[in-house]
Amino acid sequence: MFYSEKIENEICVLNSEESKHCISVLRHRTGDIVDVFGRSGEIYTAKIINDSTKECVLNVIDKKPVYKRPEFLHIAIAPTKNVDRFEWFVEKAVEIGIEEITPLFSEHSERKVLNMERIDKIVVSAMKQSLNLSFPKINQPVEFKDFIRMKSTAQKCIAYCEEKNITFAETIAARKPVLSMIGPEGDFTKQEVEAAISKGFIPVSLGRNRLRTETAGIVSCAIFQCVTGRFGLDKSK
Repeated sequence: MFYSEKIENEICVLNSEESKHCISVLRHRTGDIVDVFGRSGEIYTAKIINDSTKECVLNVIDKKPVYKRPEFLHIAIAPTKNVDRFEWFVEKAVEIGIEEITPLFSEHSERKVLNMERIDKIVVSAMKQSLNLSFPKINQPVEFKDFIRMKSTAQKCIAYCEEKNITFAETIAARKPVLSMIGPEGDFTKQEVEAAISKGFIPVSLGRNRLRTETAGIVSCAIFQCVTGRFGLDKSK
């Protein structure tokens, strides 16, 4: 499976990285048939017509839509001080299955800069590895105070360290979109939690253990998958 950002008029062009992998590593040649995906929500069956390692060109001979799951999970999460941990979260969340990610800058955030081009490459790599080809939306970073003011039809949750909160799983309803906010290493401030609640966010718990930010993000993905039935454990049935 290959990824292309240039698919138009039945012609598909692979970038230099994908071309090298296709031609030099996997040793495909002109006339070979391969599968390609892009951001359009379709999988293309295409024939190689130019086996250049710098710009491989293919002719689209068939296409089919990528399956779109009815469930929708959006996680707004504070980038970690160690950017490798945040990138690990993105990679694993895409592998497990997620529809939208928003990097969130809150008061205790220690990282305020992200390489979004690199994040995009990680998303593509995770999609190829997992064969989860429903392209998630990766938003530009946003400040906490601006994010909570944004309109959303999703069930809105804010996860933070408070034992008395109801569990994240209890807030998830089958076939309804869910938006969950996860804070930085120092958690959300009391003022931020109160501001979020005033905007309709439900305070939730991810369990008794104190989790790292990136772990909390993955736990949220896993809980959502289980509750909505993606792991074959649909509580609504």
